[in-house]
Amino acid sequence: MNLTAIKAIFVFEMTRFFRTLLQSFISPVLSTSLYFVVFGAAIGSRIDTVEGVSYGAFIVPGLIMLSVMTQSTANASFGIYFPKFIGTIYELLSAPVSFVEIMIGYVGAAASKALLVGLIILGTAFVFVDLEIAHPVAMIAFLVMTCFSFSLLGFIIGIWAKNFEQLQLIPLLVITPLVFLGGSFYSISMLPPLWQTITMFNPVVYLISGFRWAFFGEAEVSIGLSLFAIALFTAVCIAVIGWIFKTGYRLKT
Repeated sequence: MNLTAIKAIFVFEMTRFFRTLLQSFISPVLSTSLYFVVFGAAIGSRIDTVEGVSYGAFIVPGLIMLSVMTQSTANASFGIYFPKFIGTIYELLSAPVSFVEIMIGYVGAAASKALLVGLIILGTAFVFVDLEIAHPVAMIAFLVMTCFSFSLLGFIIGIWAKNFEQLQLIPLLVITPLVFLGGSFYSISMLPPLWQTITMFNPVVYLISGFRWAFFGEAEVSIGLSLFAIALFTAVCIAVIGWIFKTGYRLKT
């Protein structure tokens, strides 16, 4: 394992992140505050509790997941796409570095950035609502696993994309709608039976449900199923990345 190469990629990506520190931190705080104003105050004032939890507190896990998933995907996809765009990826591919080391460097940096943003949003949530975390260790574990798995997805998107438009296509048209329809701001039990069944085909439901369990001790699907969904998603992404580097898909053009 070439730890020097991993460190070089990781430090380079994190340095780029901290150069835009104000934008990276202020943006999620403002957006989270707006969500709390709109959903927590305007809508929450009409809803007493959801599954025994105040509505303002109930949406906190969904808000964190929304930001973490989009940030992980965006950071990882841009991180690997930009070397493709300017042509420096060939230097990386010709260096004595395996695809595992490249993946760990870029995905590790993207996951770290998203984790920082998620923790900032969590801190912001404490300003607006009274929040108690039932299982803090499990909460951190779910957060880290989500950051890592969606950074892997972003890495794949960055390699697949041929231009900046394609880079934004999947996050905007697939990931964000799945998060909104995955129970981020409502309980699945509030839906009609038919829509409850349809919603269970949304993979994001299992991630949000497990993360919400870590906060409140209540889950809409079993924790084992949530962990299995994350593990399966991670394994599929790693397998796809391995295939990409083995075949040179979208790397040689």
